Amino acid sequence: MKKVLLVAALFAGVSAVHAQDTLTKLKTSGVITMGVRESSGLSYTIGDGKYVGYHIDVCDRVVADLRKQLGGKLEVKHQPVTSANRIQLVTNGTVDLECGSTTNNVQRQKDVAFAVTTYVEEVRIAVKANSGITNISQLNGKTVATTTGTTSVQTLRKHERATGVDFKEVFGKDHADSFLLLESGRADAFVMDGSILAKNIATSKNPAEFKIVGEVLNVEPIAIMMRKDDPAFKKAVDDSIKGLMKSGELAKIYDKWFMQPIPPTNAKIGLPVSAANKEAWANPNDKPMEEYAAKK
Repeated sequence: MKKVLLVAALFAGVSAVHAQDTLTKLKTSGVITMGVRESSGLSYTIGDGKYVGYHIDVCDRVVADLRKQLGGKLEVKHQPVTSANRIQLVTNGTVDLECGSTTNNVQRQKDVAFAVTTYVEEVRIAVKANSGITNISQLNGKTVATTTGTTSVQTLRKHERATGVDFKEVFGKDHADSFLLLESGRADAFVMDGSILAKNIATSKNPAEFKIVGEVLNVEPIAIMMRKDDPAFKKAVDDSIKGLMKSGELAKIYDKWFMQPIPPTNAKIGLPVSAANKEAWANPNDKPMEEYAAKK
């Protein structure tokens, strides 16, 4: 038993050293690994190993600042992550910066750290335009899709309990899979972050066939994720993002990805910047979702 405890302690010590010294790791290796998503509203692939989106651009700016701070070359490697494995890949050291669409909440803060909030999300409902569904109460007896490993799963169940609406849940392995459940008719609705819904609708074969409806189900701060207990690295990332906020560059990146034509189809998502996003940029913070909920 003592031997097992000793081995566990040694591994814990190794993990702590790595977690506390990301900047040294980057300088020594000359490589930073960016966690990216296949079909998120803030990070997605356009094929051939290329990843684009609002959070990809933000992370690219952060990496540029890290290069200056470290005074050397810093190669970027992209590591695809999913809603189910993203936290594990950050905690085990595979990913240095997770640049997807992860909600900052109290539970996750036990395992990882978050940079200052770069996007304030509203969880909404997407349906077929001809479905007649306009709000959550009309989902009674319907099949509702969401993505495995996301906070939208908890949001869905909370509203199910609060409203007494009884619906069947089906789960996509990623956001594209969840949208396909709606698109193919296997689900009557897809509940997820508004930006993800809007992006998947805008880049679908027939965007006019879908619409986002109903009340805002939850407000969630989205942020770039990194390993916990590494204050020097978090400060470097936060300082870079705060610089983008102060200069107005972050607003320009937002406009590029939400108000202008985007690849690969040159569709427009068409989500004007919200008051909540402007507030987050004007007053940078890493508050969890629960503090946003307390304001309501």
